[in-house]
Amino acid sequence: MGIELIVLAVLLGVLFIVAWYLIRWVRMRKLGGVSVALRWRPDQERSGWHLGIGRYQGAEFVWHRVWSLRTGPDRVFHRDSLEIADRRDPIGTESYAVPAGSTVLRCESDAQEAIEIAMGPGALTGFLSWLESAPPGRRVPRAS
Repeated sequence: MGIELIVLAVLLGVLFIVAWYLIRWVRMRKLGGVSVALRWRPDQERSGWHLGIGRYQGAEFVWHRVWSLRTGPDRVFHRDSLEIADRRDPIGTESYAVPAGSTVLRCESDAQEAIEIAMGPGALTGFLSWLESAPPGRRVPRAS
């Protein structure tokens, strides 16, 4: 009787996690967004790419990691402090870890460590437009 209760508890736990993930995924897709791969601490050798959905919310770009159970965004970037430091094509096996046809942007921020964002051509155009659509009077950092 004891082992059956343990197995039942484990199965219910797994079922709960799967249901939570599916609800989160459906909700995230319903709200829309663009496919974006993100890598924080890009200067470290073992830093890997994480797939996610990026969404614009006013002056913020919020990023939700695909394989996460978090209800809110995993990362939030503020337009006023985000600056593009470099732009490049994916190198070697990176092309398998990022969306197809991606360009990699190295971004720096006052509030956070350097990150790299990889996105396809359409998402890149939208991101650059959002970044440059600053309120009047604010100096916009340009990509090199």
